[in-house]
Amino acid sequence: MNIESHRLDAEHYTLKENEAHKINRAMQSDKRVITVGTTATRVLEHSFNNGMVEHGGGFTDLFIYPAYSFKIVNTLITNFHMPRSTPYLLTSAFGGTGLIKEAYRYAITHQFKFFSYGDAMMIL
Repeated sequence: MNIESHRLDAEHYTLKENEAHKINRAMQSDKRVITVGTTATRVLEHSFNNGMVEHGGGFTDLFIYPAYSFKIVNTLITNFHMPRSTPYLLTSAFGGTGLIKEAYRYAITHQFKFFSYGDAMMIL
């Protein structure tokens, strides 16, 4: 499968002005910008323009996969997703394919729970 030819369904989002302001202040102060979940990560990366996060709403179909260069998010908390899924690709783009494969091997060996109600990981 050619990853570049895959298209994601667009997801609706709303990013409030005060939240965008907090994120921009954090970026300007070299603080961590932590997202919880792949959708929040996609929304922030989609909302980046001219060095800042822009508030507003709409739809994002941003497809993040390995080789993507993150502009805002520098810490990600997310579930263990199914291999070969788009959330797994985003996680691999963020943490690096080798590190994520290693984390998954560990999770399987130690019987972590996968999917939406399973265990989570924090990638710094």
